[in-house]
Amino acid sequence: MVMKHTHDVSGLQTGYFIANRGLLSRERWQAILRCKQDFLQNEAEDPRNYPYMDQEVAASWIRSRKWGVNPYSVVTNSNLSPQKLSEILNKNHALIEATKNLAQTFKKIIVECGYIFYLFDIDGVILLNEGSLESFTSLPEYDSRTGIVASEDAEGTTAHELCFRLKRPVQLLGPEHYCVAFQNSIASAVPITNEAGEIQAALVLVSQPLLNTPEEETLKKLGPHSMGLLISMAMVIENQLYLKRANAALYVANERADAFNRQMQINQDKVATMNNVLTAMLAFIDDGVVAIDADGQILYINPAGTRILKLRAEEAHNRNINEFLGNNSSLLALVKKGESVSTEERLCVGADRSFYHVSIRPVLNQYTQELEVALLKISGAEKVAIQQNSRAGSTSAYTFADIISENKEFKKSMALARRFASSPENILVVGESGTGKELYAQAIHNVYCPQGPFMAVNCAAMPRELIESELFGYEGGSFTGAERSGRAGKVELAHGGTLFLDEIGDMPLEVQAVLLRTLEDKQIMRVGGSRSKKVDFRLIAATNKDIYKMVKENLFREDLYFRLSVLTINIPPLRERGNDIKLLSEFFVENYCRKQGWQVPKLSPAAQKKINEYQWPGNVRQLQNAMIYAVNTAQGELIKPENLPNYIILETCPLKIEEFTNRKGQAGELLCLENLEKVAIQTALLHADNYVPGAAQILGISRSTLYRKLKDYDIEY
Repeated sequence: MVMKHTHDVSGLQTGYFIANRGLLSRERWQAILRCKQDFLQNEAEDPRNYPYMDQEVAASWIRSRKWGVNPYSVVTNSNLSPQKLSEILNKNHALIEATKNLAQTFKKIIVECGYIFYLFDIDGVILLNEGSLESFTSLPEYDSRTGIVASEDAEGTTAHELCFRLKRPVQLLGPEHYCVAFQNSIASAVPITNEAGEIQAALVLVSQPLLNTPEEETLKKLGPHSMGLLISMAMVIENQLYLKRANAALYVANERADAFNRQMQINQDKVATMNNVLTAMLAFIDDGVVAIDADGQILYINPAGTRILKLRAEEAHNRNINEFLGNNSSLLALVKKGESVSTEERLCVGADRSFYHVSIRPVLNQYTQELEVALLKISGAEKVAIQQNSRAGSTSAYTFADIISENKEFKKSMALARRFASSPENILVVGESGTGKELYAQAIHNVYCPQGPFMAVNCAAMPRELIESELFGYEGGSFTGAERSGRAGKVELAHGGTLFLDEIGDMPLEVQAVLLRTLEDKQIMRVGGSRSKKVDFRLIAATNKDIYKMVKENLFREDLYFRLSVLTINIPPLRERGNDIKLLSEFFVENYCRKQGWQVPKLSPAAQKKINEYQWPGNVRQLQNAMIYAVNTAQGELIKPENLPNYIILETCPLKIEEFTNRKGQAGELLCLENLEKVAIQTALLHADNYVPGAAQILGISRSTLYRKLKDYDIEY
């Protein structure tokens, strides 16, 4: 039977597995066995027509027969050469070692439950077989050595091959296996994926052969038990491999974990409990993780947890989790009963009462079954929705929780955006370049319709003649170079979600008229088309220009302006956000270093003073780039003023124009208007560290004008 299940830990205790759906039964076992016998004895039989038969399993039987697999043989000729096997083992060394260590940890559980444990690579090669250890027993005469190729064309239908094909956990009842040798065993397989979601290998547990007609109670116990154990092991292995690749600094933590595991061997009565703690923590490490005792007292909290609960790490041990749960919360009562919980809960954090997705897993004493420790995973409810949507191709990644500020005016702007987010009306976001207008748009989208698409269009980045077809799409053959089948535009693709039009002030007037009609009628017609199509989307527009002034100068349609600005949000520039400059500069330094796996340097007081004094024409985006520059030029543990980009240093002592003119010749020639303009552009670029939008703002001209003049004067940037 094929299990439609991802690595959802909550399923282990909530009955998501097949045992509670009545499928692990003697009746099903015997029905599949009869179908198997008919299929093997009569080539005309189609197993897909039999009751109880899973269609994917039936299809695999048919493929196995076409491969010419002998269902009555347990010997495979698919052996790798020593050289090829050595290459595969070296390639998968880290995976094998991580799996081997974990298998040893769970060895006692596996042996007592009567399982054989395997690790297969994506090609069906056996990388590890713990069943060959002295404590394990093996299927009679079955060749299960490392290096054997157990692919579908060699052994027929198996749990690991279906797991690879279907990209999800799979559990097979005995007779569902193609080879008769396995028809009295239950096999469970769970994929191991990397951070890109690609399957690397599979973990497999095969039960000892059962009776020909096993007891129904036995089936119900074996099914979820083995799958739950495998999923837990796969989660640990994935996280171990990810941590090893992603951050060299965590190597020390892994060493401590090994030492901790060795210490656990000395204290036998705590082995099972502490292994569960380690496994659960590795599973939850990407979100806020809080460890509490049976009374709710906080024992441990990771950095993400301190940010969510707004706690300092040193004060966390004096706090109780009940302080953050609502009065009506029954989470802890359920956990004390040994139940795992996964739900949305309103947490009390300071003056805020916001919804978070809270998962709690209990760790029980192996002897008394009483609660010793509980682990909480806390993540933003919006984040959970985004993760679900990202699998469908969504491009909006930010929520209001990602916006960092302590500035009063900025918080007012963000509070206004939160209120507007629940309204279906159009929103106009106004702010200078780099202030975070698209970040606001994504956050609003992820509150209003996180399951829908988020389509972003920069009106200034597209050629004038193509912007209409980009927005509204076109029919095939509408113009030279058009795709024969036509193409849907961004407005059409935004149906059911959000359309974000950045730099709306650069939209041509003729396109503005088409957009206005779309907003009024909620219909579009592709370029070259003759039929209208209904669309339903939420529009968010952004600009760094004074649109009202453009209306007065007949550069922007007044009727469209009133349509766009039903709800308007003004984002303050960074230079007006006070201490946010320090807060953000420290955040960008730390965030960049964490991603690179580097030690985090501190900003010296002198460097921070320069940063605070600078006007930041490019706002938050420019600050982020400046901090990346500073980190890459800093030596040691301190960022000094000389590590900052030149334009920050020059802000307090700007270059004199004479410094550029002295090298040119006669003053009469130098002071002509063209030379002065060229020098002004070069000076502005120097101040903005070659950041063209920032230089344009310093000069008081548009970006398009500056780009043209850079080309005219042949100025490199």
